[in-house]
Amino acid sequence: MKKSDFTAVVPVAGAGTRLRPHTYTYPKVLLTVGNKPIIGHILDDLAAAGIKKICMVTGYLGDKIKTYVSSAYPGLDVDYVEQPEPKGLGHAIWMTRSRVTGPMLVMLGDTILSADLSKFLGGREDCIAVKEVPDPRRFGVVEVKNGYISAMVEKPEKPRTNLAIVGIYSFRNSSQLYGSLQRLVDSGTTTRGEIQFTDAMAMMVRRGHRIKPVKIEGWYDCGKPETLLETNRFILGRGAGGTMRHSVPKASGTLIVPPVYIAPGAEVRDSIIGPHVSVGPGCRIERSIISDSIINEEAQVSDINLAGSLIGPSAVVLGRRYKLNVGENSEVIFGTGDIAPGT
Repeated sequence: MKKSDFTAVVPVAGAGTRLRPHTYTYPKVLLTVGNKPIIGHILDDLAAAGIKKICMVTGYLGDKIKTYVSSAYPGLDVDYVEQPEPKGLGHAIWMTRSRVTGPMLVMLGDTILSADLSKFLGGREDCIAVKEVPDPRRFGVVEVKNGYISAMVEKPEKPRTNLAIVGIYSFRNSSQLYGSLQRLVDSGTTTRGEIQFTDAMAMMVRRGHRIKPVKIEGWYDCGKPETLLETNRFILGRGAGGTMRHSVPKASGTLIVPPVYIAPGAEVRDSIIGPHVSVGPGCRIERSIISDSIINEEAQVSDINLAGSLIGPSAVVLGRRYKLNVGENSEVIFGTGDIAPGT
């Protein structure tokens, strides 16, 4: 079985409620981490692994995702299926049943993984990625016996292991998976009100199907502001795009503290940028100090000190400029804190 035989299913229908207000008008997978949108990193990994066919499950603001993919990846063979209602990951994958035959690889659209995809595309066994986590109650959790998964459950209250399912799944015969998903749909079986992908795989395991767990180390969630920034630090730290100095002219009076990504077309003047800052195309930054932040395309930032911040596309953030003439033993305190002079 060749890698090119696989179809990659990439669910990107989620509304990204934990990333509001950014996702009120923007799909979560188009938010920037490192040097490009989240979905761009996933498509890069699939293309590098030799995947030729991709089926994306869209929903919320799906047209914006299609526009980005067709523009940034015109050479990829991408098919789209719409999930009109958010009925769970299992339901999203079930929606692709008429578009996928033969072997399939599932990669979640909101997770950046540092993993060797050849481990999931080679060999003759079905595989899923797992990782030990401190609190597995938020995830699908697996139990392992004799090197294979013996049981799995979605978000258990009392997990029996700390091995979480983390976003890569490969199946040599997709019809077996779709058969389990169909049984869930026909019976109306849900967990927490949704048709769960984990429940379908658990059904396969109970019927004697063998699925091998593959441990991975690099797993970066993009579902919340703090984890999005953590993922940005990871992407920049591994050198995605490097530090783009060509868009920062020498006369701009700007200091770059790497790792930093500044997109072509961005303007940065009289500022200190970094470490761990991504600046999108068309941004304009003036007289500011920015660290550990993501500034999305066309945003304008001036006269401010930002850290741990997410600035959405075309947003405008304006601070204040001060001119001071301060003598010996003077104190100047900006803000409304309760710090008294002399303390």
